[in-house]
Amino acid sequence: MTVRIEKNNAVWTIIHSRFEEARNAMDPESADALVAALKTFDADPQASVAVLWGEGGAFCAGWDLKYASELNDREKFDAEITKGLAFPTGANDAPRGPLGPTRLELSKPVIAAVEGPAVAGGMELALWCDIRVMAEDAYFGVYCRRWGIPLLDGGSVRLPRLVGQGRAMEIILTGRKVPAQEALAIGMCEKLVEPGAARAAAEAMAQEIARFPQAAVRADRRTVHESYGQPLRQAMRTEWHNGVEAHWVEGASGAGRFAGGLGRSGDFSKI
Repeated sequence: MTVRIEKNNAVWTIIHSRFEEARNAMDPESADALVAALKTFDADPQASVAVLWGEGGAFCAGWDLKYASELNDREKFDAEITKGLAFPTGANDAPRGPLGPTRLELSKPVIAAVEGPAVAGGMELALWCDIRVMAEDAYFGVYCRRWGIPLLDGGSVRLPRLVGQGRAMEIILTGRKVPAQEALAIGMCEKLVEPGAARAAAEAMAQEIARFPQAAVRADRRTVHESYGQPLRQAMRTEWHNGVEAHWVEGASGAGRFAGGLGRSGDFSKI
């Protein structure tokens, strides 16, 4: 199997393992398996945070170009891509993206643990995650620019939201390498660690998030996603609707623990 799950209490690490074969480039079977793993995570009431990691020293080298090169027959291309992965109209569920879960709208956070290349569709997969932890020698880049393959997994949508339209346009159109240090500086990732330490650091962050009352975590995460681009009043309404029930479920008991002496002076150790 190219995808497996390792569980540590409420944190699930979802591992993509095709390094020897293709530096973790994504073929259809791996894409399907990754979607299935993440749907299982989202549906499990005992799971709170997922970490997505590519085994062997590469996060993901993008779409498997060996597979892409076989799509040179128009009938095959239409059946597997144009129609097979087409977005439906309205609010109907979309099929997976070429890289797998990039169209999923999960209810729980996912952290990308990025070692080595996260390029082309691999960059898009990392951008789909809520948070990115990168090794200092890891890198992004729209390397598919060289081969005439456009971004089809949300990269041209999510990257401008993180770094701004002008900077995103330059990265997308030139296809150049974006080293980890630059990615941190411009907002493409949130934390840098030593080479080889991305998974452990992402899992430690996931454990910290998993400690908190999860209804509020999920409500706030959902609002960040849903309110982007909304007018202020509409965005505030979105925040209210997402958060008010979580406040009822968890807020009063949490406030009671604080009133009882926990968490004073910003102490997160005992909550």
